[in-house]
Amino acid sequence: MSDARKPDPARRSERSRHAILEAARALIGEVGYGKVSIEAIAARAGVGKQTIYRWWPSKGAVVFESILALSQDVEGGEVALPDTGDLEADLKLVMRATAAEFADPAFDAPIRALTMEIVNDPDLAAQYHERLAGPLDEAKKARLRAAQEAGQLAADADLDLVLDVLYSPLHRRWLHRSGPLTPEYADALVDVTLRAFRP
Repeated sequence: MSDARKPDPARRSERSRHAILEAARALIGEVGYGKVSIEAIAARAGVGKQTIYRWWPSKGAVVFESILALSQDVEGGEVALPDTGDLEADLKLVMRATAAEFADPAFDAPIRALTMEIVNDPDLAAQYHERLAGPLDEAKKARLRAAQEAGQLAADADLDLVLDVLYSPLHRRWLHRSGPLTPEYADALVDVTLRAFRP
């Protein structure tokens, strides 16, 4: 058999990994996190459960990886917020996209499942911060620092606090299902934040 016809284990492994992550997301959306098992994920993906355990230590870790796979740019450390020079317009674009993502059923179920796991699993929480939340926050703060340099944001503004004021109400509304995640709501959060932190 020529080299060109030999099976490529790396390609096969990557196909299996993608199938597992897609299966995990799909099952959580269909039956909810509590009813999903490693066995069910393996069956949906067409792999043995030992294949899953070889790559991930727990169901929560599979769910986290499935969400991370939706944000490949973040994983590569290349995420950046738009910078048109207009902070208000850029933040409204980002916040509208964030609200739409949280309102999307395809994202909602796995993100809720991951949130539940993070509460109870310190190791997973640390991975989440290191690989997803941390890089995202740094990208957001880089955009805010540019706004400070341009005089659009107070020079002494605590950027962690700016992000808390901007994002925490959206997360709370999503978590408690206390109201719609509309573009108008996203815009209002930007308006309130900029009123608080403009020079």
